[in-house]
Amino acid sequence: MEASYYHTITILANMLAEANIPYQYTGRSALFIQGVDAEADGIELDVQWDVFNEVLVHFGAYSPTPPERSPDRASFTMEVEGVSVKVGCRYNTTIKTDPYRLSIMLGNTVVWCRSLYSYFYDDEMKRYSAEIHAYLAAEQQGFTAENEQAWNQNNYLALVNRYGEPGEVAAKIKQNPKWRLHPFYKYIGEAKDKKITHLMGSNGVKAVALAILGASVKVVDFSRENAAFANELAGGAGVSIDYIVSDVLSLTEEHAAGNQDVVLMELGVLHYLIDLQPLFAKIKEMLKPGGRFILHEFHPISTKLITSNGKKHKIAGNYFAPEIENNVVAFSKHMPDEEKGGLSKVVQRKWTIGELITAISQSGLVIKVLEEEPNHKIHDIGIPKTYTLVAERV
Repeated sequence: MEASYYHTITILANMLAEANIPYQYTGRSALFIQGVDAEADGIELDVQWDVFNEVLVHFGAYSPTPPERSPDRASFTMEVEGVSVKVGCRYNTTIKTDPYRLSIMLGNTVVWCRSLYSYFYDDEMKRYSAEIHAYLAAEQQGFTAENEQAWNQNNYLALVNRYGEPGEVAAKIKQNPKWRLHPFYKYIGEAKDKKITHLMGSNGVKAVALAILGASVKVVDFSRENAAFANELAGGAGVSIDYIVSDVLSLTEEHAAGNQDVVLMELGVLHYLIDLQPLFAKIKEMLKPGGRFILHEFHPISTKLITSNGKKHKIAGNYFAPEIENNVVAFSKHMPDEEKGGLSKVVQRKWTIGELITAISQSGLVIKVLEEEPNHKIHDIGIPKTYTLVAERV
């Protein structure tokens, strides 16, 4: 059945592409195309509504049923290669502008389908949420291994090139530790005696600043080279931090004991996760009642939509794109040119504000603040560059 199902999907995709008819596979068919283990006994696809009658004629060789019509939809069924196919349309809806429409290669065929991420919002499809999360968890393991490899390739050298030797950096942090925690320190409050965990805490600059201010600080990050720099940094500042070299999602119960006052994440971290649900479930476990999750992150308007070059701004991306990308590891810009070529790439999924808010709300954390922030550069006035989100465990 699976072979004929797969074959029929590609047949229909090629026929629609040759006829220049916009379409996308939906429902369980879309999940199958994306690799999710969801039972699919028939094929479902939507076509552009104003060419629906043309599609009906185009598939005439398969003896389609007379179309069923309602005020908002129309559909017909047919059998192709022994597989039941339902073709539908939604009136006054443009297929090509569906924010969750994406293309996937099946063999040599480009196939358009609706992203699995859209089904977290679809009541009818929520019954497959367990299968979708299981699929994403399995994929995440492989992506995390790739990202971990990238972040353990000469990252220590890149940190020294960017910041200087750890002892020198420590002296600078001690002069004004609160400055290193701008603009989110106001949401931490007085750091003294608070238990704070910095997830994906990278080089330890923020952790050391918090420790100088009197906090008991843990850092979780899978980069051994980040850990080496951070521990030397703490030593130079005369403070202690607990640096746990681990993937965040692999933290044991010992480190997620529900006793943290603050869990912090900041700048360029969320995109390493292709499913936000397990992250926020883990964060909720770590926080004590009344504890705060603080996220300071790059704004998706700038990371997904706009590219900037001095005074010039260009809309070059798709804010809604759900694709998983392969990008150059962030620290590469601080490496000598002759060493950049051998660096591994990282796997990233860039999230919209709506996806983030929904995932946090579904975790049971209560969102208190979402503050959007401009860049300090005069050319970027009016463009959000970062945001700070604060959520609490009740």
